[in-house]
Amino acid sequence: MTRPRVFFYVQYLQGVGHLYRAAHIAAAMAQAGLAVDLVSGGMPVPTVAPENVKVHQLPPIKCRDGDFSNLVNAEGKPLDDAYGDRRRDQLLGLFRRQQPQALIVEAFPFGRRQMRFELLPLLEAAKGSSPRPVIICSVRDILQVSSKPERARETLDLIGKFFDYVLVHGDPDFATLDETFPDAGEIAEKIHYTGMVGDPCGSAPISDGSDDGEILVSAGGGATQSEHLLATAVAARPLSRAKDRPWRLLAGPNLPRSEFAKLEAQISDGITLEPNRDDFSLLLAKCAVSVSQAGYNTSVDILRCGCRSVVVPYSARGETEQLFRARRLQEKGLAQSVEAADLGPGSLAGAIDAALMAPPPERARVDISGAEKSASLISAWLGD
Repeated sequence: MTRPRVFFYVQYLQGVGHLYRAAHIAAAMAQAGLAVDLVSGGMPVPTVAPENVKVHQLPPIKCRDGDFSNLVNAEGKPLDDAYGDRRRDQLLGLFRRQQPQALIVEAFPFGRRQMRFELLPLLEAAKGSSPRPVIICSVRDILQVSSKPERARETLDLIGKFFDYVLVHGDPDFATLDETFPDAGEIAEKIHYTGMVGDPCGSAPISDGSDDGEILVSAGGGATQSEHLLATAVAARPLSRAKDRPWRLLAGPNLPRSEFAKLEAQISDGITLEPNRDDFSLLLAKCAVSVSQAGYNTSVDILRCGCRSVVVPYSARGETEQLFRARRLQEKGLAQSVEAADLGPGSLAGAIDAALMAPPPERARVDISGAEKSASLISAWLGD
């Protein structure tokens, strides 16, 4: 019997969180017996290779210097019409060859408006197919708040025209879509909450609640303000009650070599600086306090592990998503938060000390089974 086929489009422009979340959902769908094509439009990430999922790479697009309106190709050159046309044609050709029973588009139309040049033709092709595939939007629970009211109307119109369902990857007891997209009520019948999405294949170790371990400072991919967080952690150590503990700093792959060298020159005995590690979950389970930004995937890792944590949300260029998540984590007693504008050695040391003195967070307070629940919902829709 032929397995139902799912065509899953994802475009990340800066941090790789969007791609990893899509890969986790794709892996869960493959485990559920679906044939999955994961189509990525960002820079290639060789480590993203979910088992039994076919990964397709489009000609890459990324943003320059954190500016989402400034898109460039893999060589850093501005996009031209020919490059966009080549991507669009490749995407449409792949969709027609695969003839999927379901199309999933990550973020759009709530985000990724820069990709209209290929996504609108893709959606039109799907809507005009016979038989028509189920069309699904996959979106995280907390969105970037838009300052342009007309964008909400455009989003609602596109959802109404093309999409059958909207998968919101969050726990409504933690955050609901309408908190950052106030018009969500107009499409309420299409919205399905899945819980937050983590690795369905992973069996993450669980913190034992001990405060005897190291201070673990991580900076994700290292593309956005990570050097400031790491340098501040170095300066915060002598001010903290944890100054006699070992501190481990993990630098992401996108941290420039010059910044890594600058940090190396600052560290003292008791501090280890190294690249990101594959055993990050194990380090989280053993640490006394985790210090990180407040990205979606990192937050899931913290919640899954149940470790004490401090989050420093990225908020440059008017970004609001991590700021909202960090505040909500603190409100619910799941993490200490230090906003970027307040970040300094003293404030970071104080937050680490507060985390050390607080009881471990309750892991069960947020649903993190979103990959599995997404796969279950999609399988049911295809069965119908």
